[in-house]
Amino acid sequence: MSKEISRRKFLEKGATAAIGLAVVPSVVLGKKFGHTAPSDKLNVLGVGVGGRGAGVLRAIQGENIIGLCDVDWRYADRAFKEYPNAKKYNDYRRMYDELLKSADAVVVATADHTHAIIAAQAMAAGKHVYVEKPLTHTVYESRLLTKLAAKHKVATQMGNQGASGPGVRKVCEWIWNGEIGEVRKVEAFTDRPIWPQGLNRPEQVERVPSTMNWDAFIGPAPFRPYNSIYTPWNFRGWWDFGTGALGDMACHILHPVFKGLKLGYPTKVQGSSTLLLTDCAPTAQMVKLIYPARDNMPKVAMPEVEVYWYDGGLMPMRPEGMPAGKSLNDEGGGVIFHGTKDTLICGCYGVRPWLLSGRNPDAPKVLREVNGSHEMDWVRACKEDPEDRVETTSDFSEAGPFNEMVVMGVLAVRLQALHQELEWDGPNMRFTNIPENATIRTVVKDGFNITDGHPTFNKTWTDPIHANQFAQELIKHTYREGWSLPDMPV
Repeated sequence: MSKEISRRKFLEKGATAAIGLAVVPSVVLGKKFGHTAPSDKLNVLGVGVGGRGAGVLRAIQGENIIGLCDVDWRYADRAFKEYPNAKKYNDYRRMYDELLKSADAVVVATADHTHAIIAAQAMAAGKHVYVEKPLTHTVYESRLLTKLAAKHKVATQMGNQGASGPGVRKVCEWIWNGEIGEVRKVEAFTDRPIWPQGLNRPEQVERVPSTMNWDAFIGPAPFRPYNSIYTPWNFRGWWDFGTGALGDMACHILHPVFKGLKLGYPTKVQGSSTLLLTDCAPTAQMVKLIYPARDNMPKVAMPEVEVYWYDGGLMPMRPEGMPAGKSLNDEGGGVIFHGTKDTLICGCYGVRPWLLSGRNPDAPKVLREVNGSHEMDWVRACKEDPEDRVETTSDFSEAGPFNEMVVMGVLAVRLQALHQELEWDGPNMRFTNIPENATIRTVVKDGFNITDGHPTFNKTWTDPIHANQFAQELIKHTYREGWSLPDMPV
């Protein structure tokens, strides 16, 4: 190629050919072209690195980890030591102020309630994001991240690792090939929680450890005094910070259901549980979601389907013909697809799918196999040009709507005191049949005593709350002052 040909003309005339090369130097393509060469390392920031975040970073440790943030430096100490050259922070906002411009990508593995705000700000700045499951804390946040990913054309991945595994692919291929017929009912469950749930809000106020930035942990949630029962890890059971067993595990267990049945928004939901407290998720719960008929596929119809969820030790009844002694629980949960021709069963993450009939169909392979880990599939996508990118197996165009399914289950449980099946308008993110004058109460504190041999039940309830306003607050949180999401229509 002549030296006189300008770089601009090379990009105009030779970009297509250049993309075909195994490695294209970034100095040739440049940032304006939106391409990072596969030979280059990503500059990565990690937010929430004491737990799952540490595992994600280890899976991509060949990249350049330039900044680490955790609100609990004692919990994150191991990760800090693994990356001694990374700058350390206890507030992601300060890390963003100093390092976001230098970063290519951000890993978010904080408590559920801060996933959206951290990821949204990164995407609005044009950074790729990997976000641990559940993707967000609310329906609105899921919708927002979906829109931001599309607008900014960044590579995204939710941390439901089964999406990159062979089990989910096989479940989809069997369903789409008509092997089990039409599916009108699905049952799914998890053996979680394995962390405390069903607890009263602690009354004792503890001293904040010197290694903890408690205000940054609270983030956009309403402020409350510090107590060691909330974090680390146990945040999952507290409504302000987590989404309970459903939010924690349904992103793993329900993914083959959402993907295999090509679900969108549900039309009706309802939930029930053990004692529902204001602050803490119940010890066990059940949810029913109804999805309308979808477009038929070439080999199978997609009629209306009911999806049931169980947790806290509750499980669906064993299907007729299930071998005696064989557990439905496989790696923490399971799914039963009730088809008109056969019954398909798989475990958590979609692992080891099998048919009740004993058949092992050889369905056509229609989904790509992931070469490497779930995390490295995201790294690969980060380094591809947006116009030619092969999307990850749980990019936000799918993970966002799917996560809405998960947090919709939380809504159904938290609104169960209305004693009705709730009708959902998905496009407009609102319930349409909650009576205008309806109120709702929840139990602030549960108590039980025996006095002179007689039981007394001492429940402390909230005052009646306007039900529609309560529901709207669950759909789209009011953030604490000083914390906000990017403003864009969803």
